[in-house]
Amino acid sequence: MRIPRRSVLVALILCQSIAYGYPMSQHARGTFDVAIAPVGTPDVGEGSALGTMTLSKTFHGVVDGTSKGTMLTAGSTGTPGSAAYVAVERFQGTVDGRKGGFALVHRGVMSARGQDLVITIVPDSGSGELKGIAGSLGIEVKDGKHFYDLEYTLP
Repeated sequence: MRIPRRSVLVALILCQSIAYGYPMSQHARGTFDVAIAPVGTPDVGEGSALGTMTLSKTFHGVVDGTSKGTMLTAGSTGTPGSAAYVAVERFQGTVDGRKGGFALVHRGVMSARGQDLVITIVPDSGSGELKGIAGSLGIEVKDGKHFYDLEYTLP
């Protein structure tokens, strides 16, 4: 029987990670509700429309809790769907039963070609039982419902 080379590589990486004490990535998936409220739109003349908004989220599932944050946006005045945003939010609650909090930083760019969204846990922002958490958050919206996929490590 021939073992695929990819399986051998995955097994070697797993063994090394365990032997050297590197934490293995975990995934927490579920849904969240979000409320976005405009704070203001500065008058910047012609070009992109800028805005400031507050974020309020409630997470359900393996991640259970709330977050609050601020978002800055830039939208195209001529092409619907083209926009960019940055945001910072602070989560408080539990991740897989571990209580604490952490901050997330967002960078999103949308256009007719698609979207590029990167959401990362702010290094060293974990508190309580989530101290040392690292990772990233993926978001998907289907039929108006928001889904998250938190890929994380904990020491």
